[in-house]
This record gives sequence, structure tokens and C-alpha cells, in this order.
Amino acid sequence: MPDDAVTTSTHPRSFDSVKHRDRYVADLVAHLEPRLIATRRELHQHPELSNREVRTSRLLLHRLREIGGFELRTNVAHHGIVATLHGRQPGRVVGIRADMDALPIDEPPGLPFASTVPGVMHACGHDVHMTVALGTAEVLARLRQHFCGTVRFFFQPAEEGPPPGEVGGAKLMLDEGVLEPQRPDAMFALHCYPPLAAGQLGYNEGVMMSSCDRFTITVQGRMAHGAYPHRGVDAIVVASTIVMMLQTIRSRMIDAQQPMVLTVGRMQGGRRYNIVADEVVLEGTVRAFDETVRAETEHLIHQIVSNAVAGSGASCDIRYERLVPPLVNDRALVEQMLPTLRRVAGDERVIEHAPRMGAEDFAYFARAVPAMFYSLGVSNHTAGIDGDIHTPRFAVDEVCIAAGVRAMSALALDFLAA
Repeated sequence: MPDDAVTTSTHPRSFDSVKHRDRYVADLVAHLEPRLIATRRELHQHPELSNREVRTSRLLLHRLREIGGFELRTNVAHHGIVATLHGRQPGRVVGIRADMDALPIDEPPGLPFASTVPGVMHACGHDVHMTVALGTAEVLARLRQHFCGTVRFFFQPAEEGPPPGEVGGAKLMLDEGVLEPQRPDAMFALHCYPPLAAGQLGYNEGVMMSSCDRFTITVQGRMAHGAYPHRGVDAIVVASTIVMMLQTIRSRMIDAQQPMVLTVGRMQGGRRYNIVADEVVLEGTVRAFDETVRAETEHLIHQIVSNAVAGSGASCDIRYERLVPPLVNDRALVEQMLPTLRRVAGDERVIEHAPRMGAEDFAYFARAVPAMFYSLGVSNHTAGIDGDIHTPRFAVDEVCIAAGVRAMSALALDFLAA
């Protein structure tokens, strides 16, 4: 695709200053914005669940080939893509990651580009993340004669977690060796964040998001007629005791200054109103910022459940899965790149916020290389766009797309030039 198809101004031979380059990028992004919005809407209409991102992958490949200039690796971690762009000379390597999958949520009617897939919705903004990455890819491809080094785009499936019995996500990408042979010196990723208005950017130095673990506790009792409970072992009573005791981990067993959340989200058991239940299944999650607290909580869960069961005559099975570690931003990298965000977005629009108890498997990338994960504001309260992620009301003010592309492009270019 020729440059005159994507920009209204003559492509400069060189930039006199960073300010000149920023202005050129802003003009280019403004010209691309209608097409980027159309791309986001197409992705939004055709969401796909984790490890099922077949159509999504095809669309991304089509767009990348239209732009041109990328070395493409496909079928990474099932349906992922790695697109590598080289500047005019060798130099540093920067990585940009965007997640691809959607959620099992019904989208309410109303939007002209609402999901066409029943029960599936881009309710976490991954359609925006992919669009920002594509926009950044196009900007940098047009400027590849103006920077030294390499930019690698990682389009990642299954951020929301692979289906039971499958593997996927960031961990599988890393296991398949995507960082080599051109290992990034730094990686960047963003995430839609409804508490911030569209155009605002949020950051945090150090811990950005919590770990995420899942536990499943199966309590086995002994069935009996409800009229004669003494002849059985009531799994519901034992499970109820466990639920209440688990809450004392947060309130009485973990340092009060250490953030941690333990939630039992599912309790299922019993066969009939007048039968003592012989089995109850509990499922829940543990979130923590600190690996020591994470490990301590896992140990305490096993201890509490075992003690509760031992005194009841029941038995139990405990499965504890460590899903995602805490996402920790590299402090030096954040300090280095904050001036970039402030320059591009404006000081008043770059906001430091507290770590979040949500989890993100970009944490695996951040463990492997210095990384910066930041927030992209998407809300517009005046327009009624203020729904939270992972809910049917989630929506974005699409002006956030251009803001994201400007920020991500500047981060990549400034890092390569540092």
C-alpha cells in the first residue's frame, strides 16, 4: 500500500525534532482513524473465545499484509501471530503485545456493530487492543526509514485463559520460543480501563495487577434421608463451615498490610430437598500482589479444609491451580517512558493509579523481559459509556483508539532512540 493511501502530507525525509515527529504521527493517526474504527467494529462483531480465534487471526494477517514490510510467524500458541518490523539499521528491539480473545457474555442489542455471535462478546476491550496494535504497526511501518532497531508485535490468543484441558495464552507463546531469536529489550502493552476517561492514560510503577489462582474443593459426605441426618455425613454443612473459615485467612491469618482477596464463587451440591447431601463442590479464586502471600494463602487453604473435614467424618479433594503471577512493571522502564506518555497525551491526562486486583497473563512476558503495562481510558460518562469490563454494559468511546496509537507509537520510537 503506497504512503499516499494513508497520509495526507508528504512523507518527510527526516524529522527536525521529536515535536516535528509527534506532529507527523498525530496527523497520520488522524487520517487512519476512520479505518481503525471500522476495523475495531469488525472485530467487535465477530468475537471468538480463547483458543478459537480463527477468523480474528485471518483478519489480523490480512491487515498486516496490506500494510506490508513485516516478517510474519503464524499459528503461534494455536492462532497467535508475531509480526516483526525492521528499521533502517539494526538496533534495540521493542515488543508490543495485543490480546485477541473475547468472553462468554451475551451483548445486549443496540449497537449497529454488536456481536453477531450468540453468547460471545468483546467485553474486555481486546478488539480495541488489537486495533491499537494494528494502528501502531501501520504508523511504524511508514516510519521504518526513520528509526534504527526492530519492533515485534505479539498478537496473543487466550488471554482470558484456555478452556479446561487445553493450554494457551502468553505462557504457551513463551514456551514456543516467541521471544527468540530477537529478544525484546522492552515490551509494552495496554488495557482498556473504564475508570479513566477516553484520552487519559494510567500507569503504575512496580506491581500493576495481581496474581490469579483457582481452587476447587470437593467435599465427600455420606447420603442419608433428611429425616435421619445422624445416619449420614452432611457435605453441605461441612462445605459451609469451610466457606466461613476460608474468610478468616484474609481477616486473621495474613498481614493486614498485604493485599489479598479470596472469593468462593461457586458452591454446588445436594440432590433433593429431603436428602442429606453426599457431595458439594466449591470453586474460588485467590488474588495477591506478593508471591509470599500467594504461597501462604495456598498453604492455609489446604490446612483449613483438611482440619474441617477431619473433624466431620467427611473426606475431600483439593485442587489448587496457579494460573497467572502478579504483573510487575519494570520501575526503571516506567520512569524512562513516563515523559513520553506525558508529552504525547498531556501531563493532566497521565494518571498514576493503584495496583488492581484483576489479573493479566502479560505478567509472563513481564517476567521474561523488562515491561510496561499501562491503562487506556475508554469511558465517556456524558454519553453513557461507563460500563465495567467483563459485563454486558462494557463499551468504549472510540476516540480512545487514536489516543492509544499515538501513545504506543511514541513509546516504541522513543525507546528505540534512547
